[in-house]
Amino acid sequence: MKEKAKSTNEVLKQERYDRAYLKMAQEWAKLSHCTRKKVGALLVRDGMIISDGFNGTPSGFPNHCEDSIGETFWYVLHAEANAIMKVARSTNAAKGSTLYITLSPCKECCKLVLQAGIHRLVYSNEYRDTGGLEFLRGAGLEVIRISKP
Repeated sequence: MKEKAKSTNEVLKQERYDRAYLKMAQEWAKLSHCTRKKVGALLVRDGMIISDGFNGTPSGFPNHCEDSIGETFWYVLHAEANAIMKVARSTNAAKGSTLYITLSPCKECCKLVLQAGIHRLVYSNEYRDTGGLEFLRGAGLEVIRISKP
């Protein structure tokens, strides 16, 4: 079945929502206890936020993300991983959702994004290694950068 082309109004409306959800992800990033980098993520499906996350330590660990010389502890979870794991523990599913994230995902997290069934990725800042984004595009995900939400 052919996919219907979106009208200009539908495209503009989607862009308006994309910007709004990215702004919300930026607010969510402020909850992170990491000092080097704060990242926020939201999972949205059918116009509803179904999960959220920010980078930080696993539940039960002290909220310190970096050691005394500023290196990030290996066990710190990325924002998108937290959001995906949170939805996995709920009655919701990420399949068909959009991931809004303040920093594009690393390669490892891109594998999680694909396996979770997320079909769109909207981000604002680019991670130093963009290989994961090419992986997602190659898998058919819609990947959009909005640098100033």
